Amino acid sequence: MNLFDLSLKISGFPIAKAKRVLGEIQQKNNVEFEHYVDQQKQSIVSYHSENNDFYKSFAKDLNPLDWNSVPILTKNDLQQPLEKLLSKGFSKRNIYIDKTSGASGNPFFFAKDKFAHALTWAIIQDRFGWFGLNFSSTKQARFYGIPLRGKSYYIEKLKDIISNRVRFNVFDLSDSALEKWLTIFKSNPFVYTNGYTSSILQFAKFLKKKDIVLNTVCPTLKACVVTSEMLFEDDKLLMETQFGVPVVNEYGASELDLIAFQNPKNEWQVNSETLFVEVLDEHNNPLPYGEEGRLVITSLYNKAQPFIRYDIGDIGILSEASTIKKPILKKLIGRTNDIAVLPSGKKAAGLTFYYITKSIIEDDGAVKEFIIQQLSLSHFKIIYGSSEDISKEKKELIKKEIEAYLESGLDITFERQELLKRSKSGKLKQFSSLIK
Repeated sequence: MNLFDLSLKISGFPIAKAKRVLGEIQQKNNVEFEHYVDQQKQSIVSYHSENNDFYKSFAKDLNPLDWNSVPILTKNDLQQPLEKLLSKGFSKRNIYIDKTSGASGNPFFFAKDKFAHALTWAIIQDRFGWFGLNFSSTKQARFYGIPLRGKSYYIEKLKDIISNRVRFNVFDLSDSALEKWLTIFKSNPFVYTNGYTSSILQFAKFLKKKDIVLNTVCPTLKACVVTSEMLFEDDKLLMETQFGVPVVNEYGASELDLIAFQNPKNEWQVNSETLFVEVLDEHNNPLPYGEEGRLVITSLYNKAQPFIRYDIGDIGILSEASTIKKPILKKLIGRTNDIAVLPSGKKAAGLTFYYITKSIIEDDGAVKEFIIQQLSLSHFKIIYGSSEDISKEKKELIKKEIEAYLESGLDITFERQELLKRSKSGKLKQFSSLIK
């Protein structure tokens, strides 16, 4: 047993059992797998209906044999003391507890039973194994935030040691800091990078400016895994060019599991072993493969707290090529609270503003990164990190393109900052609506 698995076992998480169960699930044929999913859905609903007072009250009208009668659970429903959400037999002494990042604006504490949490790590290790990456024996360059002080800081540092990883400070993306990152890569046998898309992208842009391909100075590097933020195709190409390795896109939620992971065929394969992922319309009706809707997810194993038909707050599309055993996430469009509502009543994905602006200023070496905020129905602010102002011509072009894509009469303003401020977790939210 490797050091990482040993640390899980010592902490009471049955990782060996989780890996064995995962292997058994994966061995099922398509017919057996469909039966397995139906059985687990019914089992987890029945369990929480009998053992969880919160869920008894919340889902009092459900019929365990009729999946469409199971109500949709939202983040707002879970914003209450954790003790009220736990099932019988569970307490803070025998569960895994964490807090969501709050990227959706609705942070909350959540719980997993120890077997469910072990299954989460079994899935993660399985997916990373697709690319020959091992949590204990391969060295990781980690681009995540970290608490700056207190007990949480030391816990994360201990995890870094156990997991054989070096953590990079994503709160400082100045050229001097990125130069230090490059020096660290030259002296460490990193096998893969893992972390926030925006931070890793800034490192790739820095390398491009210096005309350096990372795996020429760090020849052990095999892959780059990005997560938590949108990955655009041209950014992926830039990273693959400057790192000299494949870029692998990960999509997950701490309260659930790893949701989807790019496989070696370049498909965004959904985790069907421990999750059941649905795409629903605004009336909570299931949509066929290929149609866009809200992603609603059921955790098939977590007995400590119900995450059943849980609206994660994201909009996406499952590919027409999906099957029950191998669903493919065709597109992740963004969060439901990333939708811009315009004065005419028209709605648009907030990332539309981001993408239009990006296409105009991305070739400008002075602008490192930017975010967009909607302040009112008609007012959008573009906040960019740069040592100098965007030219008047580019500002006018951005305004013109936004109006062409969306509608006229919008008030587009600009604000320059030397460095953009990131969230406490270190993430950079590309678009946010501040309209209540």
